[in-house]
Amino acid sequence: MGDADHLWDTCCDFLRGQVTDGVWKSTFDGIEAVDVDDDRLVLAVPSGIVADRVHGRWRTLIDEAVLAAHGGPLDLVVEVRAHAVDAPDPDLADLDPLADTDGVEHLGPSPEPGTAGFDPFPPQPAADRPRSGLDVLYTFDDFVIGQSNRFAFAASMAVAETPGRAYNPLFIYGDAGLGKTHLLQSIRAYIAQNYPAKVVRYVSTESFLNDFIECIRLKRMNEFKRRYRELDILLVDDIQFIEGAERFQEEFFHTFNELHARRSQIVLTSDRSPDAIATLEHRLRSRFKMGLITDIQPPDIETRLAILRKKAERAPIAVPDDVLEFIATNIADNIRELEGALTRVSAYANLYQRELGVSLAEQVLSDILGDSASRSISPAMILEKVSERYGFTVEEITGKSRRRPLVTARQVAMYVVRELTELSYPAIGRVFGDRDHTTVMHAVSKIEALMAERKAIFHQVQALVQELRKGVA
Repeated sequence: MGDADHLWDTCCDFLRGQVTDGVWKSTFDGIEAVDVDDDRLVLAVPSGIVADRVHGRWRTLIDEAVLAAHGGPLDLVVEVRAHAVDAPDPDLADLDPLADTDGVEHLGPSPEPGTAGFDPFPPQPAADRPRSGLDVLYTFDDFVIGQSNRFAFAASMAVAETPGRAYNPLFIYGDAGLGKTHLLQSIRAYIAQNYPAKVVRYVSTESFLNDFIECIRLKRMNEFKRRYRELDILLVDDIQFIEGAERFQEEFFHTFNELHARRSQIVLTSDRSPDAIATLEHRLRSRFKMGLITDIQPPDIETRLAILRKKAERAPIAVPDDVLEFIATNIADNIRELEGALTRVSAYANLYQRELGVSLAEQVLSDILGDSASRSISPAMILEKVSERYGFTVEEITGKSRRRPLVTARQVAMYVVRELTELSYPAIGRVFGDRDHTTVMHAVSKIEALMAERKAIFHQVQALVQELRKGVA
């Protein structure tokens, strides 16, 4: 056994005593040591999401293990290698889906049956579960992480790894189409894969409420209580629909208390925060707020492009980058609309054997883009205004000259384009004479720094932004 293997085996002995079996199986079991020297330890991991966990959530613990095993700290280098281990990455493995179509995962021993006819989907042993009901795209690996959703993703991952111990309840809110349901489904898929003995129920609030009404009508509240209280994990989507249903709120209050007392994990999603749910009872609002509340914001341009590129991998034809950028620029607030637009464009081009370009995308999506196909402030308007203020022609600003005052004007223009449009860094680079996106990133960072250091730069940029906004008001 090599030095790296020996060191990592010693680290693993330490780590196994610090994490749950589910965490070990999903994160550490697929890691291999590649190399070690006096300064660093190189590890190979089977997927990018495992690399993120090693660098993020578990880095401190790994550093402790290395320190104990090696006698001193080492820099940690993580390489993603799909062949790092013979066993498949649990997050990428074929998931064993749900037993029923309303989102209930019966993964543990069956509870005592209730009145015949009420529950058409009785709990089944894992081996006997039919393979239907779960969209395997709804996993953590398929969730595109950006600044707008990073914290919600990390919290959901923590809940899935240690259900009932990390954040309880976890309350995720945000507008429709931003990924809340994806996170809920990812949690249940992860738990199904790594905690097969646990009983999980995913349900929409509408289905939850319908079950409650039906049980009242049939006088079968005992079955309702068994159905929703004898769980290890309860995942409820769109909890805002609970408002106004006073009797249901009363029942949910007791269900919540029972589950929380059992240390069962509760995860709720909503289109607004608990304080913004108008007729929510105070006692429920306080319980929703007793755990962790996190929001998901509309994705920025980079995240939207990443989402489209991931989806484009499964498109029927190759999708050019400029088409992806066109869609990402013009559909900013809803991931479902974003993905739907790509589906429409690629499907149309494939069916009618048309060359897929921006003009075709604009034609196909005209009914949903409306007037938003052209932003009110364009790069051309910004270049014209910068040209007037700094005394250079547009051609000079977008040209190759490196004269000092011209470079400053060019960098300010790049910064303002980034500030006032939704163009990506590569798209901005093309506006400025096909420059590399790293040049644009450097310019934006430099102007941001100079604005904090020089009043002249700050006032120049502010004046440009104000003039441009007033011009389209």
